[in-house]
Amino acid sequence: MPSFWRHVNTVIQKSELIIEVLDSRNVEDSRNLEIEAKVNNAGKKLLFVINKCDLVNVTELEKYKKKLNPIVFISSKDKLGTTILKKKILEISRGKEIIVGVLGYPNVGKSSLINALSGRGAARTSSRSGYTRGLQKVKVDNKIMVLDTPGVLPYREKDETKHAKMSAIDYSQVKDPEYVALNFIEENKDLVKNHYKLKKTENDELLEELAFRLGRLVKGGKPDLESTSRALLKDWQKGKIK
Repeated sequence: MPSFWRHVNTVIQKSELIIEVLDSRNVEDSRNLEIEAKVNNAGKKLLFVINKCDLVNVTELEKYKKKLNPIVFISSKDKLGTTILKKKILEISRGKEIIVGVLGYPNVGKSSLINALSGRGAARTSSRSGYTRGLQKVKVDNKIMVLDTPGVLPYREKDETKHAKMSAIDYSQVKDPEYVALNFIEENKDLVKNHYKLKKTENDELLEELAFRLGRLVKGGKPDLESTSRALLKDWQKGKIK
């Protein structure tokens, strides 16, 4: 068993409440059903926290209020919703001291969430996915203790396209960036066209047009599709495409 799964099992065992952090841009894809099953089997409480809400139209998230319960929307970057999250945690604990485990895919913002809660840089963060390496304990206040872990991918999940779109794999580490970028364009065509002010309609033509727009060319003035694909994925992972 990979070491991060041992951390996950430890966190579930030691925590009274588990927060599963989800990405507002990929709510369903960022759910880790294996973790949810483990939490339920352990008889622990589960709280869904949708992070990075500054990157989407919040009205698009309203449907999840009925589907995922209890749920809290936050932007740890802008420290929005953290007071509501604290209140929800204390509501669940009935005002008593509580240990809270924070789990989720790599780079969904678990450590940033903890820092927003605590009001200080207690949990190590990085834009590089998978930065957190081991179990971290952070005291939010005199009633809330948080356990942070490395991001966890489902054990049998090998979907590079999904992982790149969710920032679970860093754009620089994607093995086939052009394939992933074309899939991303297919699913987010209007978003890509509007952000970069592109006019083409076919996926491959859009990628080529983007290469010229960004000036990413190889010898002979031909589009550098690999470099362009990584640039597109980088902009998405860094939150520049909204």
